[in-house]
Amino acid sequence: MPERIGLFIGGRERSMKQQYEIERKWLPGERPEGLSELPHREIRQGYLCREPVIRIRRDGEAYWLTYKGKGLMVREEYNLPLTKEAYESLLPKCEGRIIRKTRYQKRLPEGYTAEIDVFSGDLEGLILLEVEFPDQQQAEAFRAPRWFGREVTEDRAYSNAALSLGTGQKPAGRPV
Repeated sequence: MPERIGLFIGGRERSMKQQYEIERKWLPGERPEGLSELPHREIRQGYLCREPVIRIRRDGEAYWLTYKGKGLMVREEYNLPLTKEAYESLLPKCEGRIIRKTRYQKRLPEGYTAEIDVFSGDLEGLILLEVEFPDQQQAEAFRAPRWFGREVTEDRAYSNAALSLGTGQKPAGRPV
């Protein structure tokens, strides 16, 4: 794989260092306690393409265009800032449903952060939990506490791209 890629932004080619997202994902059996006391923000995202994944996201007051490569636990990821106007222009071009969720952040004793996504709208009732890691070794060595629930890292049905198409599952096996 190349170490750098070139992108045209604003009429000029810019080089970006290759980046990876390394994360594991769980399906908690129930809503974790104390969520209302945790820092949180509202996220709205849609998918322009799924192979490769090209997503637009509003995260609080920030707007992003994201490219994600193949893979589940480890994959390439590039984030480019968008203006609010660009985001709103791209939103109607998204395929499938627009995902709405509240992301809560809980610090873990090991120094990692659990991101707890509580979905709303068509995905009401779904809760997913993710933890990002600096490298694959730390991801593989991490032992999740029991309250994390069932691990779904390797289950594509729980990717947000799949959930936006309605091909994923809700808790207790209810189809989305």
